[in-house]
Amino acid sequence: MIKLNLLFVVSSLLFSCKTAPAQTPELKESIARGAAVYDEFCMSCHMPDGKGVSEVYPPLANSDYLMKKRQESIKAVKYGLSGEITVNGVKYNSAMAALGLYDDEVADVMNYILNSWGNEDGKIVTVAEVSKIEP
Repeated sequence: MIKLNLLFVVSSLLFSCKTAPAQTPELKESIARGAAVYDEFCMSCHMPDGKGVSEVYPPLANSDYLMKKRQESIKAVKYGLSGEITVNGVKYNSAMAALGLYDDEVADVMNYILNSWGNEDGKIVTVAEVSKIEP
């Protein structure tokens, strides 16, 4: 009886766990390139762990904004951002300058942040998608 109960508990845990979306080789390569872009352009404000600076620079880690506002997020990386936004229930109103990134760099860094620090998007941001974003 104990073995049966243990089997039930283990199988329940296995089937109830959320699995991360599978990453294609193309997405994995983009994420790796995006990590380098992040280190060079984003880390000084959003920190190595993506948690940002409280009340100054919003977190990218476990970010509801990134997950719900994909186009706005791409636009912010491509053209900069000013004005108030709300991330994880906290309001931010700092300006983010345009970084001067090429569309492929924007796509790569977006793929990195959308699949890091608790964000699990799994859908690749393409250069074609980035090129369609207008100011």
